[in-house]
Amino acid sequence: MLNKQRLLTPGPTPLPEDVRLAMAQDMIHHRKPAFKKIMGEIQQGLQHLFGTSQPVLPLTCSGTGAMTAAVTNLFQPGETVLVIEGGKFGERWSAIAESHGLEMVILPVPWGKPVKVIDVLNSLDRWPAIKGILIQASETSTGVLHPIQEIGEMTRKRDVQLVVDGISAVGVSPCPMDEWGIDCLLTGSQKGLMLPPGLAFIALSQRAWERVHTVKSKQFYFNLPKERLQLEQQQTLFTPGISLLVGLAKSLEHFKGDKLQQLFRKQWALTMMARAGISAMGLELLALERFTWGLTSLLMPPGVDASDVLATMARDYGVVAAGGQGAMKGKMIRLGHMGHVDWSDLLAGLYALRQSYVACGGYSGCQNYLELAMKAYEQGLEQHVSA
Repeated sequence: MLNKQRLLTPGPTPLPEDVRLAMAQDMIHHRKPAFKKIMGEIQQGLQHLFGTSQPVLPLTCSGTGAMTAAVTNLFQPGETVLVIEGGKFGERWSAIAESHGLEMVILPVPWGKPVKVIDVLNSLDRWPAIKGILIQASETSTGVLHPIQEIGEMTRKRDVQLVVDGISAVGVSPCPMDEWGIDCLLTGSQKGLMLPPGLAFIALSQRAWERVHTVKSKQFYFNLPKERLQLEQQQTLFTPGISLLVGLAKSLEHFKGDKLQQLFRKQWALTMMARAGISAMGLELLALERFTWGLTSLLMPPGVDASDVLATMARDYGVVAAGGQGAMKGKMIRLGHMGHVDWSDLLAGLYALRQSYVACGGYSGCQNYLELAMKAYEQGLEQHVSA
């Protein structure tokens, strides 16, 4: 092949070399001192990453497993939850809640738009039986950030648990759990944490733990109280993804201290770079108000199939991006820039996108889109921003 492959998807993401090498070490046993040492090391790093003083539980599963654990440990069948449906993963919250026998108040949000805080407030006032809100910090299917901080200011004053899917937010953009009043925050390993898929992480606030102990969970595998007891012994309840946790210990070094803020700064600059380059091509951005820092979603004009553009990018330029989901399949491209991605990777991605778009029948008259993208990146590095 002429080109090396560049993985610019919303996950999995590219891995740093030191993380890959760490996972290549000889296997260790998960009930012996060497593993317990690793479990002790990673806890402080996870708490720093999540912005919490509470324990962060590692689970050997996908992010959907952590979503399931949150629902089944925090709510009894028959209780009512408010579900924010603004994309494919908001719909996943609904599917999980329904499977657990919960009553749902669904708040639909147009794809590409963040939920309005006033609509959440009105829903809570209209349905006082609501015990929790199920929402994404970053809706991965659309590239939208929801106003978690503002919603947290409401729920911390009510008997309502704020349960946040941070799968494409944690390690990508600020989402400080304790400061924002989040009762349950979860993520997966394959995005901002720069690991392969296979691990999920979940943390609960003090009041969420109090609620968990009142719920008669029938979960055998996703039993969070038992997982917490094991974590206190630097163990996991069941056999974990040992090599992934070894890699996590190395990955967390990339977030230590002020390195986390430096990472946020880079992610913001990459987001500005992507949006400037795409706009300069004359393509339409999906999320205009509050947008994810780790991926940029763009729409294809009529007559151009996003699937053809993606196939051309991969075949001719070695750049692997992602398409739309559900009703947006074939209409949208999601260009990822989270994880171990830098400006040169994204520059290559923008070039591949533009060339492939033109090859598939699109028109892009702008010739200096890469220069404009780099200028936006440099300006983004100088900005002090918060999600």
